This record gives sequence, C-alpha cells and structure tokens, in this order.
Amino acid sequence: MISKLIDKVNATQAKEGLVPFEIGDTVRVHTLIREGNKERIQVFPGTVIARKGSGTAETFIVRRISHGVGVEKVFPVHSPFISKIEVERSGHVRRAKLYYLRNLAGKKARLREKVRK
Repeated sequence: MISKLIDKVNATQAKEGLVPFEIGDTVRVHTLIREGNKERIQVFPGTVIARKGSGTAETFIVRRISHGVGVEKVFPVHSPFISKIEVERSGHVRRAKLYYLRNLAGKKARLREKVRK
C-alpha cells in the first residue's frame, strides 16, 4: 500500500524527456538561479564523474577546473531548478566513478572520446 503511494508521488515528481548522459560525458548544466525577485539561467560546464541513486532521488556530480582550482557540484537529476542538460561530448571510460580525476591535472585529466557509429 505504502509503496504504491511512494511510486505515485515519484511519478509526479520525475522529469520527462531527459537527455541521456553517462559518466565521462562533458555536459553543460543550465540551472535556474534566484536572486531576490529576479531569475536567471547559469551554465555549469564540466565532466560527469559520478551518478548515484535511482528514481527521483538520483544525483550526478559534475567537475570542472575554474581558475586552476577543481570545482565539483552535485545536481539532482529531476530537480525543477535544472532547465536543461546539454551533452557536448561523450567520454570513453571503464569505471563507474571517476574520482581518480581529482588527483590528475592538465593533459593527464583528459578522457578519450567515445566513437559513435
């Protein structure tokens, strides 16, 4: 009984038409920022290094280098504040989590591009 209610609530909260993206992809996440009574869209580009959870509780971590410092942000996949996710390129990876990129810098932190047929 309770699981049916939870499934119903999750179905109403889930986003439709999400762009499929994977770990290792370079993405641009467009987020809605509210400052006072104004709203604007801010773009956070970077590499997806992890996905965690399932259903409406699923999150992903995006990492980028900003002014020589590594910056990571955790985004809920089904958040109403995410307006759009663009996939710029797909990376060929052999791991589920790319936490090892935190210790690499420069050319060593690059990922091979996945060949699309």
